[in-house]
Amino acid sequence: MNQIIFHIDVNSAFLSWSALEKLKQGDCTDLRTIPSIIGGDTKTRHGVVLAKSIPAKAYGIRTGEPVTDALKKCPFLVSCPPDHKLYSEKSRLLMEYLADICPDLEQVSVDECYMDFTPIAARYQSPAAAAHTIKDGIRDTFGFTVNIGISDKKVLAKMASDFKKPDLVHTLYQSEIAKKMWPLPLSSLFMCGRSSVEALHNLGLLTIGDLATSDPQIIVSHLKSHGKMLWEFANGIDDSRVTTIPTEAKGVGNSTTLSQDALTPADISKCLLGLSESVASRLRKAHLKASMVSVEIKYSSFQTTSHQTTLLTATNDSGAIYDTARKLALELWNGTPVRLLGVRTSKLENEDAPTQLSLSDLTAKNPLSEKQKSLNEALDKIRAKYGKDAIVRGTLLK
Repeated sequence: MNQIIFHIDVNSAFLSWSALEKLKQGDCTDLRTIPSIIGGDTKTRHGVVLAKSIPAKAYGIRTGEPVTDALKKCPFLVSCPPDHKLYSEKSRLLMEYLADICPDLEQVSVDECYMDFTPIAARYQSPAAAAHTIKDGIRDTFGFTVNIGISDKKVLAKMASDFKKPDLVHTLYQSEIAKKMWPLPLSSLFMCGRSSVEALHNLGLLTIGDLATSDPQIIVSHLKSHGKMLWEFANGIDDSRVTTIPTEAKGVGNSTTLSQDALTPADISKCLLGLSESVASRLRKAHLKASMVSVEIKYSSFQTTSHQTTLLTATNDSGAIYDTARKLALELWNGTPVRLLGVRTSKLENEDAPTQLSLSDLTAKNPLSEKQKSLNEALDKIRAKYGKDAIVRGTLLK
């Protein structure tokens, strides 16, 4: 099938993430439901708007404008300072969640990424059905919403995700450009900034369609190579591919916020088993092994702690990772309710790298290891063809 690309963009990310954190801390007002912004200080009237709520947008408040201008438009505007540490953590959790669905991701900012949907398309009824499943899963798991744009080109997927918001899925295939994109103003075109818009207006061009049907040589003569790129984008010309971030640079991990706090060792173990299988599967798909395993625990009090250990032999086996993660977690657990669990592997190497054998390995071949490797390969093939939920351990059945 033809390439299918998703662009996934968090709706008002900074404001949504700050709003959720304040609600967790006991605030009664959801910043997303009132005229509010992230950035600057309404008391000192300094700074610029980094993010805005939908009610604030109704007052004409724009991202990037000075707080003083925003206050003139809405004197009772609520401002919240940015928390970049929080945003980084929220971004990490989101990307790990998406990578568990499809590891072919290209993160382009803290709140947006491209996904090459093509390899997993057979698991779903249609790209739109898959996008709705992913979108709703993010909302139900994390409490914030995303827009997903679908296309056969990266630039068009990006444009589609910027259509009507929030919490929506839009398509913009090449066959839909004339109907859905060309009537839009030039300011809506990706990478067409204010100075480019002014230059194109001076040429009598007002819409993306005007630019798309104009003579590209005239555009290039006024805007050089940037003009050529804008003309190509207006016509849906974009041969770039989703570039996956090298796994070696960041390790492989997965975490989950539990729908109900884990209260017993059995609860913790069951969750860690699912996470370990996900991590091990992603390692095998990337043809990697890990020699370090770490576990993260966040308690219902929001206290977070972690523990890690180095393995004697690098592995991508689910059982080995689970056994290590379970041991670490039970050593770390203080007995109070657990809200979040995470398993992460690092110190990665190619799975074909020479393995340092232990004394027992030198004296006898380990048939269980070969049997387990064959089983892992069989499970991976089944899940690749029929979906990750096609076969699961009995202990993980709901």
